[in-house]
This record gives sequence, structure tokens and C-alpha cells, in this order.
Amino acid sequence: MAKSSKINAAGAAVGQIKAVPEASGRPPKGSKMPPNPSESGSRPRLRVEYRSLDALIPFARNPRTHSEEQVAQIAASIREFGFTNPILLDGDNGVIAGHGRLAAARLLGLKTVPCIELGHLSESQKRAYIIADNKLALNGLWNEELLRLELTDLKELGADLELTGFDAMELADIMLGKDVEFREYDESAADDVELVTCPKCGHSFPK
Repeated sequence: MAKSSKINAAGAAVGQIKAVPEASGRPPKGSKMPPNPSESGSRPRLRVEYRSLDALIPFARNPRTHSEEQVAQIAASIREFGFTNPILLDGDNGVIAGHGRLAAARLLGLKTVPCIELGHLSESQKRAYIIADNKLALNGLWNEELLRLELTDLKELGADLELTGFDAMELADIMLGKDVEFREYDESAADDVELVTCPKCGHSFPK
């Protein structure tokens, strides 16, 4: 039986984007989910529009961080697939979700990016969603057997597997069928590594 592991979240990714009509707000028969509020007109339909990067304001208290390595990965994804995941704004050009994509857009030298305004959300909803947008993605699981099959097929098709967000070591372990624990990248992990300094060259290395 295939194992499931914590998902390693990566940014998504400039092309023409069209808003997709909303699905029916009626929940499936027997579902406990409430109807879609948009049907009653309490929420506006989402609309994608392009905004200047210089006009967008990152959230100063965003608890989610993005390393230079991850921003480079997001930039590579945008370059390959297009900017498929719009930045979410608070109604006043403040970024709710997409800080990593914004940093990647700057790295790529883009002038404008696709955005969606969520100005109908309350202040508490906006701030809660900043956290939820990141955490909910991390709660997903991988079916490792299907992941291995997909990566194998992609390799045969000549795809650049590192565009999937996995690094070379992770990909090697997956392809070899080894047990892989997909951990979220944590820059603070290096704090626990003890270093020794070479008396000749003066460089420090992990002990």
C-alpha cells in the first residue's frame, strides 16, 4: 500500500488568464456544507485583473517566509508554466496571498501580475486567510506510489523534474522507492548544525 507524507508546499506560478465561472453554489445531496453565499449576492464574483508590481503592498506581519531558493523555484515555475495563480489583494492593493509569487515576479523583472481583489472580506477574515492559504496546503498528503509513477512518466517525456518543486536528492529517493519524509523547508534548521573552522583556509564546515 502506498504511503502518505506531508506535502512540501511550493509556490505556483505570465500568460492570459480568464476568470472561470463559479460552479453551482448548491452542495451535493446529503452534504452538510452550507450553500455558496455568492448565490444570494452577498459575495461578488471573482475577477482577474493585472496590477503594477510597484502598486502592491506586502503584509508587514506575514508569518510565512520565503527563502531565496524557494523564490527561485517559483520564478522557474512562472517562466515555464505562466503566472497561473493570481495574487490575492485586500481591496487596497495589500497582499493577502502570493508574497512568494510577488517576490518571484520581481526577480523575473515583470511589470504587472494578475490579481484578484478580496475587498469584501472583513479585517479578521483577511488576516486569518493569510495563514489559512499557507497552512491548508501543507495539510495535504502524497500518494507516494502514484507520485513515483507520474515522475517516471514525466522523466520519459523529457520534463525537467525539478520544476515540480522537489530537489535532486528528493527525486532520487522517490525514484528509487525509498521512504521519503517530505519536510517543509526550514531555514532555522541550520541553527542546530555544529560547525568547525579549518585552521588553514578559515572556512567553516558542518561537523
